[in-house]
Amino acid sequence: MKKLDIAAAALVIVGGLNWGLVAIAEFDLVAWIFGEDFGTTNAASRIVYGLVGLAAVYGLASLLARRRSIAIRNAAPASR
Repeated sequence: MKKLDIAAAALVIVGGLNWGLVAIAEFDLVAWIFGEDFGTTNAASRIVYGLVGLAAVYGLASLLARRRSIAIRNAAPASR
């Protein structure tokens, strides 16, 4: 599971950096890597964008699950 967490985090970072470049410099790194112009896509870039989106959903689900487990742990009566 740790490898999946690392891969998801890396993809979310790549996506965040790409969106930052789009906002600041009007430069789409993913499109550039795959030989496309700004704002255009091909199958490879769409796969990367899809993986970034799935990684974000996975990260959100992980955070919510962790939050829930902490809440349950804190709500459990203390044993002495």
